[in-house]
Amino acid sequence: MKPLVSILIPAYNAEQWLPDTLRSAIAQTWERKEIIVVDDGSTDQTLAIAQQFESDCVKVFTQKNQGAAATRNNAFSLSQGDYIQWLDADDLLGPEKVARQMEALGDSPNKLTLLSGSWGRFWHRPQCASFVPTALWSDLSKAEWLTRKMGQNLYMQTASWLVSRELTEAAGPWNIRLLGDDDGEYFCRVLLASNGVRFVPEAKVYYRASGTSSLSYIGNSDRKREAQWVSMQLHIRYLRSLDDSATARAACVKFLQNWMEFFYPERLDIFGQAEEMAKNLGGRLEAPRLSWKYSWIRALFGWRYARRAQLFLRNARWSLVSFWDKTLFRLGNRGLAGI
Repeated sequence: MKPLVSILIPAYNAEQWLPDTLRSAIAQTWERKEIIVVDDGSTDQTLAIAQQFESDCVKVFTQKNQGAAATRNNAFSLSQGDYIQWLDADDLLGPEKVARQMEALGDSPNKLTLLSGSWGRFWHRPQCASFVPTALWSDLSKAEWLTRKMGQNLYMQTASWLVSRELTEAAGPWNIRLLGDDDGEYFCRVLLASNGVRFVPEAKVYYRASGTSSLSYIGNSDRKREAQWVSMQLHIRYLRSLDDSATARAACVKFLQNWMEFFYPERLDIFGQAEEMAKNLGGRLEAPRLSWKYSWIRALFGWRYARRAQLFLRNARWSLVSFWDKTLFRLGNRGLAGI
């Protein structure tokens, strides 16, 4: 009998996107699957919409609002699958995503092999998703994968992974303390429990860009800055547990430097801790630099106002791109057409 794949969907106020997400899960060509939706106390019609899809294949549960990580943990506890496919409530799976990854395992799958796949970003039109290969899009050892991720400031989207139940249990639960980057930290632990990553390019995921509404968006949130700092320290610990070479340490320093723009100058205490950590790793950090567009604001009004202007203009740009793409979406084909 073929392995059972559990597609786990945490959902909170996702009424606008959940129907297409569920259709993409139901449309998987891998027939032996269960789809579990856990509504995290939504205040819109998310639960009612999910219940419209209930069947022998689709199960729907609800809980009091606890956050994304706790909802994922609950979804896993309700699952029975031999393999786990995580799927956020606004993203889409290509029809053969799961099947291609399962086929890559062969007839005698190694349960410690961690499977990844390609992913493309879109706003409203999945057929216009941009698939941009990175250094993580290949078969890699654990240490090399983490070194590339941290040293080159890369990541893999949550739904791109397919994880055996054995690896999922070995990694432990999602960290409910992390308000952002909970997926980055979680899949580091999955990686550590694995024997390496097998990349399957034909296994496609469509990742919906959400701008400032994304859980990973830090903005001016101190709680998210603190959670991000926790995740960063764990990342460095994980890599050094695998490889403490000069190359790995240099990747850790680059990782710290890349993220300092989110802490400087608002959280000089965290910046100071990062400086000390970089020094112990054999490197050094520099204060983040603003582009010429904001340097004059810094010269006249200081770092904080320049940073606020940077965030405002970035958010305005995202809003404009999203609005234009949404307009084209409404004028053209809707939903899953073209993927």
